[in-house]
Amino acid sequence: MSQARSEYEDLKKIAPDVYDAVFALGQLAGRARLDKQMLELIKLRASQINGCAFCLQFHVLQSERLGLSVDKINLVAVWREAPIFPRREPAALAWTEALTYLPNGVGDEVYAEARREFSEQELIYLTSAVASINTWNRFGAAYRWTPPARQPVRAAS
Repeated sequence: MSQARSEYEDLKKIAPDVYDAVFALGQLAGRARLDKQMLELIKLRASQINGCAFCLQFHVLQSERLGLSVDKINLVAVWREAPIFPRREPAALAWTEALTYLPNGVGDEVYAEARREFSEQELIYLTSAVASINTWNRFGAAYRWTPPARQPVRAAS
């Protein structure tokens, strides 16, 4: 098992300007009114690809809080084989993979599919969300941040 080299909270303390810049970039797509559940799916997929345990667990928990179905959370790794994703989500996931696996480039087919589903402005904001999660993944994987714990469910009183 890998030992954490530092923790998520350390970034806020040591380099708050870096934290604030990456955080702000990540907020833009949501403020542009892209679907928050879809944005969580792309964050899950990029985090899986990049092997960032912290970000993967963080966004599983966020996805659950937003009401994303367990099936979608579980199947995002194999989204091409799972028919439960409506048209915009596969386009967003394909775009995420193309931008995360950059040595493969962003093919014309992936771009055309994304443009069929997203306006030019939406695609720019979607790209900003992919860029943001890939940046967070670089920090989380490099410093081996400890994944956040699931908060215990409290019994109703």
